[in-house]
Amino acid sequence: MKLPEVSDRLSGNRFVLDEEESHIEVNQALIKSTGSADRIIAACPARVYSKGPDGDVQVEYAACLECGTCFAIATPGSLSWHYPRGGYGVQFRDG
Repeated sequence: MKLPEVSDRLSGNRFVLDEEESHIEVNQALIKSTGSADRIIAACPARVYSKGPDGDVQVEYAACLECGTCFAIATPGSLSWHYPRGGYGVQFRDG
């Protein structure tokens, strides 16, 4: 039996966007100087992070799966991460 693709399984999840408050903030100076940017971009399963043309780390927090991988591997102080406020964020429907 073939399992469904990950993207198909994730598409069933519901994301409730908190447009007033991001649950992820980036300390641009620290993340650039420590090399954390490349680590979190590579490790994020939801591809929330990317580099802009100026080298700043951009965050698409609406797609976050709230796994905490970025926070666990980033240099301390380079990310501020917490779970979204109640009622917001990802609501898993499969698995």
